[in-house]
Amino acid sequence: MMVQELAALLQRAKTVAVVGISDKPDRPSYEVAEYLEQYFHMLPVNPALKSWKGKPCYASLSEIPVTTKIDIVDIFRRSDLVLPLVEEAIARPAGLIWLQQGVINNDAQKLAMSHAIPFIMDACLAVFHAQIRSRATN
Repeated sequence: MMVQELAALLQRAKTVAVVGISDKPDRPSYEVAEYLEQYFHMLPVNPALKSWKGKPCYASLSEIPVTTKIDIVDIFRRSDLVLPLVEEAIARPAGLIWLQQGVINNDAQKLAMSHAIPFIMDACLAVFHAQIRSRATN
């Protein structure tokens, strides 16, 4: 996917589900979610949490009401745990699946691509979004 296409997709996106969100402020998933909630309707997903900063936390993507359109699924999980999450994201269907920096799963990428769902891995969504915003203002 070209940078311009990805930038356009992010500019149209309204809702992001952060899978593997942490309630610990020093964790990357917490910091990224704080950034994302400034620009998107952010849905926290973690079966170990009841809430995140006062927002209800979903145990899984499938627990999010089907009436809620998910534009981006941002995944903060170990690479070997990603495939079932991508299957869940495809079932929604999500508009974009994003694996955070250090998260790589080629089988998940092939699966998403076979369903024509854009897929990014091993990159930080917040960093990319900030770069897009910076370019837009310059």
